[in-house]
Amino acid sequence: MAEKTDFDVVLVGAGISGINFAYRLQERCPDLSYTILDGRHEIGGTWSLFKYPGIRSDSDLYTFGFPWRPWSEQTSIAEGPLILSYMKESAAQEGIDKHIQLHHHIDKANFSSDSKTWTLEVTANGSEKKIVRSKFFLLCSGYYDYDNPLKAMIPGIEDFKGTVAHPQFWPEDMDYTDKNVVIIGSGATSITLMPNLAKKAANVTILQRSPSYVMSQAAEDGLERLIRKLTWWSKPVEHTLIRWKWLVVPFLLTRFAYNFPNAARNMFQKAIQSQLPPTLPRDPHFNPSYNPFEQRVCFCPDGDFYAALRSGKGSIETGVVETITANSIKLVSGKELHPDIIVTATGLTLQVGGGIAISVDNKPYSVGDHFIWKGVMLEDLPNTAVVIGYVDASWTLGADATAQMVCRILNRMKKEGVVEVVPRMSASEKAGMREEPVLKLTSTYVKKAVNVLPKAGATGQWRARSYYFKDMLMAWFGDIKTGMEWIREV
Repeated sequence: MAEKTDFDVVLVGAGISGINFAYRLQERCPDLSYTILDGRHEIGGTWSLFKYPGIRSDSDLYTFGFPWRPWSEQTSIAEGPLILSYMKESAAQEGIDKHIQLHHHIDKANFSSDSKTWTLEVTANGSEKKIVRSKFFLLCSGYYDYDNPLKAMIPGIEDFKGTVAHPQFWPEDMDYTDKNVVIIGSGATSITLMPNLAKKAANVTILQRSPSYVMSQAAEDGLERLIRKLTWWSKPVEHTLIRWKWLVVPFLLTRFAYNFPNAARNMFQKAIQSQLPPTLPRDPHFNPSYNPFEQRVCFCPDGDFYAALRSGKGSIETGVVETITANSIKLVSGKELHPDIIVTATGLTLQVGGGIAISVDNKPYSVGDHFIWKGVMLEDLPNTAVVIGYVDASWTLGADATAQMVCRILNRMKKEGVVEVVPRMSASEKAGMREEPVLKLTSTYVKKAVNVLPKAGATGQWRARSYYFKDMLMAWFGDIKTGMEWIREV
């Protein structure tokens, strides 16, 4: 018999996934009560946490923004403060902000098979202890650890006498004017930081062990300008067409890259070569060992990264650190760099569920030991969904596919008198299941998290999600019974 609960649904995290999920609950399941618990002082997730210069989206805002509140700025890539304002305005517009409890960190979460409820142990406002009970539990807390960045092994970094900063905890008072800055790392954060720091710094050097694909993206391209011109009579039509442009064109690009990797590689390399200064060779600095989208492709608005290289304020070095001394970085090649500031843009520590200690009937549950069902629910974890977005498209697209599927499941549960749904894999099925990565990236930070992330399977309902159009059809019409136990109230 299910016991009385405080809420039908508890969502963890008031970032892009949590706000979107709340909207879908209000839209599709209006009779369900819900709350969003977030440990931080404000909503926004990533866009509240990161404060480094130039922090911006690494995908277009027309699809990264909410489908129910179109992005109206005339730029496809936006900086963090603008995104944060958009999220706050969106939550307020729909009354979602009234359901958010900030400074509420969930320490433990236990599901009781007897009562069919989740019991959450919460620390509120730093010290107050609370118990919150719910029927359903939604993990919308993103995919990385907010408190602990990835600790890369950089020999001698502790001996450096200058300033060392990590983008995840950027010092608000850092003055880099006329300083020599070295950024260790080659991902999207480095590509964002370099042109922004170069506006004031004497020189900014990206030091990378291996190169990445860095592609320019127009803040507003010709097709978007044409759409705006032709749809002057209707903003909704304009927003719809531009959003569809950003759904279709990147989709075609990624499919092309997956199916014709050599042709895609050549296309990307020609685009990169055309923007490099004549004195900077493409090989080795811009000749990745992998094909496009095997790791995340970095995008820079209006080519600001390449503009910084051409100006001479930005530079790039490819090599391995031998050691760092009090005032230098020595490379294995014998070359030395002499920075005033070192920025360790070495990646994120991946984490599912915000570090909550999860258990079922007081038995600890390890996410990394289990498979994920349809990219949405975790094997043997009742009444729980987890939001994991795409790595080759906007995160929000995957988050919305998850939200719509879960709302469909919740409505079916109500219709059929079901109080518990839990993905199950038979022993024989599990023994024969080939494991696949849930995030299909070869990046170092993803490889290091292989025991943290759930596993995808190679067949059936356990395959990793694929792409937005297919996943939306699965959310609306797909099989939600196979591989799942539906338990009715006794």
